[in-house]
Amino acid sequence: MRIDPARLSASEQLRRSTRQRRARKLLGHAIIYAVMIALACVFMLPIFWMASTSLKLPRELMAWPPEWIPSNPQWGNYAEAFGKYPLARYMLNSAILVIANIVGALLSVPVIAYGFARFDFPFKNVLFILMLSMMMVPGHIKLIPLYVLYLRLGLIDTYWPLILPSYFGSPFFIFLMTQFMRTIPRELDDAARIDGAGPWGILYRIIIPLCRPALTVVVVFTFLWTWNDFLEPIIFLRDYDSFPISVGLAFFQGRYSIEWHLFMGATLVSIIPILVVYFFAQRHLIGGLAAIGIKG
Repeated sequence: MRIDPARLSASEQLRRSTRQRRARKLLGHAIIYAVMIALACVFMLPIFWMASTSLKLPRELMAWPPEWIPSNPQWGNYAEAFGKYPLARYMLNSAILVIANIVGALLSVPVIAYGFARFDFPFKNVLFILMLSMMMVPGHIKLIPLYVLYLRLGLIDTYWPLILPSYFGSPFFIFLMTQFMRTIPRELDDAARIDGAGPWGILYRIIIPLCRPALTVVVVFTFLWTWNDFLEPIIFLRDYDSFPISVGLAFFQGRYSIEWHLFMGATLVSIIPILVVYFFAQRHLIGGLAAIGIKG
C-alpha cells in the first residue's frame, strides 16, 4: 500500500505543531512558576531573617557582613524570651479574645446581613448607608468616646471593651455578607416557607450553609485583626497579666535599646498561630474572597 507523501507531510506538520504548542505551554508554565517561586523567596526573606536573628548572640546582631545562618545557633533564646516575660500567658489571653470575637461575629453579622438582604422595612436604605458610612470613620476618632462610655460602665481593665463590639457586627463584614446573601435565589426561601420554615429556619438551614465562603472570610479576618490588635488593648487594659501577645511583645523594647534576639524569637512564635490558621483556611479563604468579588 502506498502512502500519499502530501498526506504524510500534513500529518507530520500537525504533530510538529502539537509538539511546539505543548513546548510553549510548558515553557510558559515554567516561567510563571519560576517568577512565583522568586517572589515567594523575596517575601519569605523577612521571616528567614527573623528566624536567623532569634538564634544569634547579642554581639552578632550588628555584625557586618550579616550572617544569615548563625554558626552557633542559640536555641536558648526562645526559653529566655518566654522566661523573661509571661508570653505564654499573653498568647492565651489573645486566644481568649480571638475566640470571643469570632463567636460574636458569627452570631451578629449573619443576622444583621440577613435583615438587610431579605427584609423590607422603613428606612432600610438609609440605615444601610449609615452603616456603610461607619467604614469611613477612622477608628482612632472613636477611642475617646468609647473610653468614656466604658469608664462610666465600669468596664475598663476588663476584656469587655475588646469583645462587645463584635456582638454588634462589623460594618465591613455586614456589607460583605449582605452582598453575598443577595445573590442567593429567593426561590429557596419560598420553597422553605412552603415546607413550613420560618425566618429563623430559613436563615440557619438555607442561608448560612450557602454562606460558608463568606463566613470563612469573616472568621479568618476576625482572627487576624484581633490577634494583631495593639492599640485598643493598651488603652482599655491596665492589668499586667491581662495583656494580649501584641502588647506583650512591646516589653522587649527598652528605653535605650531593643533585645532584638529575644524580640525576634518571641515574634516568630507569636505568628505561628496565624500561619497555621492561614494554612488550613487558605483554600476556603481564597474561594470565599473570589466568590464575594464575583457575586458581590
